[in-house]
Amino acid sequence: MNVLMITGDFVEDYENMVPFQALLACGYQVDAVCPDKKAGDTIATSIHDFEGDQTYSEKRGHNFALNADFDQASADKYDALYLPGGRAPEYLRLNSNVIQLIQDFIAADKPVAAICHGPQLLTAAGVIEGKKVSAYPACEPEVRLAGGEYVSLEMDQAITDGKLVTAPAWPAHPEFLKQFMALL
Repeated sequence: MNVLMITGDFVEDYENMVPFQALLACGYQVDAVCPDKKAGDTIATSIHDFEGDQTYSEKRGHNFALNADFDQASADKYDALYLPGGRAPEYLRLNSNVIQLIQDFIAADKPVAAICHGPQLLTAAGVIEGKKVSAYPACEPEVRLAGGEYVSLEMDQAITDGKLVTAPAWPAHPEFLKQFMALL
């Protein structure tokens, strides 16, 4: 099984690294791509933590090496799509090629997983109407405006609606990855 991960600068470190490594460890091929970058290029990640403030704090994370070229990615080459959160979705959702790729996965009825701010990409792609979707709580208005049913979950929970798996943040990795792998 081949999984495509669309990522970018200042993606949430844990939401990028942990699923990438966990899926590899479970025998899946995972290609990590970023628009305007090639295999071997790196992206900067950020670490978001919950420290009692009104929102998460942000610190510089690790550099992450991409292992595939975005320009070569297409839905017909992969069995599933994974969209990590963090700040990367803010700018990735402005890229028409990213949006088209997401729409192609949904149209092909392939599993798609998005965590934290990753659902911003789904809302921008217009693919969640009528779907139950979780995300970081600050994304609730976008989910609702895109026609999705926002589901408020504990930070360590996830939800599956059809072939779509979503979760509010990285503490959900065990449940989120279990539900995603059940679809693969």
